[in-house]
Amino acid sequence: MSEPSKTLAPHVPASRVLPEITAATLLLAIALSIVMAGANAYLGLFAGITVSASIPAAVVSMGLLRLIGGNILQNNGVQTAASAGESVAAGVIFTVPALVLLGAWDRFHFWETTLLAGLGGLLGVFFTIPLRRALIVEQPLRFPEGVATAEVLKLGEAGGGGLGRIAAATAIGGLFKLGATGLRLWHDTAAAASQVGGSIFYIGSNLSPALVGVGFIVGLNIAVLVFIGGALNWLVAIPIYSAVYGAPAVDGGAMAQAGEIWSGQTRYLGVGAMLVGGVWALIRLAPSLARGISAGLAAHRAAAGDPSGAAMQRTERDIPVQAVLLLSLACLLPLAVIFHRFSGSIGLAALMSLFVVVAGFLFSAVAAYMAGLVGSSNNPISGVTIATILVGSLLLKLLGTDSVLGPAAAIFIGAAVCCAAAIGGDNMQDLKAGHLLGATPWKQQVMQMVGVVAAVAFIAPILNLLHDAYGIGSRDLSAPQAGLMTSVAGGIFAGGLPWGMIAIGAGVAIAVICIDLVLEARGSSFRTPVLAVAVGIYLPFELSTPIFLGGLIAHLGARAMARAGAGPDEIVTGSRRGLLFSAGLITGEALMGIFLAIPIAIAEDTNVLAVTDGVPTALPGIVLLAILMSLLYRTSARRGSP
Repeated sequence: MSEPSKTLAPHVPASRVLPEITAATLLLAIALSIVMAGANAYLGLFAGITVSASIPAAVVSMGLLRLIGGNILQNNGVQTAASAGESVAAGVIFTVPALVLLGAWDRFHFWETTLLAGLGGLLGVFFTIPLRRALIVEQPLRFPEGVATAEVLKLGEAGGGGLGRIAAATAIGGLFKLGATGLRLWHDTAAAASQVGGSIFYIGSNLSPALVGVGFIVGLNIAVLVFIGGALNWLVAIPIYSAVYGAPAVDGGAMAQAGEIWSGQTRYLGVGAMLVGGVWALIRLAPSLARGISAGLAAHRAAAGDPSGAAMQRTERDIPVQAVLLLSLACLLPLAVIFHRFSGSIGLAALMSLFVVVAGFLFSAVAAYMAGLVGSSNNPISGVTIATILVGSLLLKLLGTDSVLGPAAAIFIGAAVCCAAAIGGDNMQDLKAGHLLGATPWKQQVMQMVGVVAAVAFIAPILNLLHDAYGIGSRDLSAPQAGLMTSVAGGIFAGGLPWGMIAIGAGVAIAVICIDLVLEARGSSFRTPVLAVAVGIYLPFELSTPIFLGGLIAHLGARAMARAGAGPDEIVTGSRRGLLFSAGLITGEALMGIFLAIPIAIAEDTNVLAVTDGVPTALPGIVLLAILMSLLYRTSARRGSP
């Protein structure tokens, strides 16, 4: 499945010099970075899951740059910046909303949010530059989305389509969101719950095209594991808990009672599983990470012996290591200022800054390596962020930080580290695509910084717009990952965490790890990465169901192509069509969610555009989603041109 990239000749030879950074590519990169950041911010707050924007950004870039005669390396630079916007948005929405949920902020402060995200994201770029050679040139890692992005760009250069498909899917996803959330023509969730004896059972599905698209992109293996995690919680843990301890006294019947048990008790199974998963990831990666860092530093020492760079090919030139060190140090002072402004303590601000540097470098490297193994969309950023916040909270508590300041301080640390880790993984994915295409690494690294800065300049206003319209932590915008960070940080300082549930979740994670080791030893193509199961345990069950359906469609489409006699290239082409269609569904639903937030925030009424009275039925949404899933299946299973 993988082979060392050093055995592959770049698409554009090192001896050939093409324009990569121009005024047109910079403007397009900035615009796409902002759009992708907004879309991923909404998706993450809604579902707790984000996906890589590299391929849809590459398709849009190809369509627009073709009008001015842009080349393949310019397209690659644009998608590099756009995917940076998506990644830094993921780092923000996993952590910063916790400050609102904790009550430390009532709104998202512009400068603090912008600087935390921007400085964290830039550190992620800087920290992974020394690792490029080790992880991309020397290590035989897959970097699946980087390889796929390179193939899409090659296809576009050869005249392949895709822009029309992603545009049509964007319109479909947007109209679906308008009908459900804006016009209220149907209910956005189909669910049922009942009490059998003393046990409460719940099953449901969100009627979201975006979540179906997420499932298609991550594939059947991950989608199944997320669904299994949800089933373990909602079909096993909640019935057992309600049978043993009784149903909570809340209004709303069995459905409300199941939700109360989940929010107060069983979702902490996911916390325990994620903690074990994060530690396990570090243990597994430690030897390779040490080798990678050593090889990367050795390469830079060799380059330092040739200051002119004459002996180094264009395709091997990174930002110089001296500049990387200076830029990294330059990020620390403003970070310390932010921490001091919040805490009022010079010593605490210095400690927080030091912790960010150490944890940020470590977890950026972990995220970079994991991106090479499983891709950016499957990268367990949540696990490393939970580990950061847990360790940071314990350290702050040991130093005597009070229960008012401590949780928010831990979130501040976690936000910077999470943004660094998210960008670290994304950076390597893009550099892999550039390595295959023959891009100049230092120019890609510049575009990565452009994407970070463009996205963070708009992320706080976007978050405030969504918060005013839907409410962070509400049913419409539950912010599950930020809620998880809130629970961990607040629970360490205030006590009251259900440690029994956390311990059981840790035990489940250990069992999943053992299963995965057995599958690995047998050479099985189906694996059980523990963090995928942990995410499913933590998420509301109605989010896991459409993700599973999307993964199933991806599998059935490829299977149908194989049965029809399609070769491997045709099957990959069909999968790529489905991937672009799925990316459009995600983008359309997310952008419509942001656009709808404007009238809702102005009117301070989520029903301001509603054309129906009372609670609508879910039936129209079920029928329309079934039609849409059928269309996605036919798109991926159809033989023919790309």
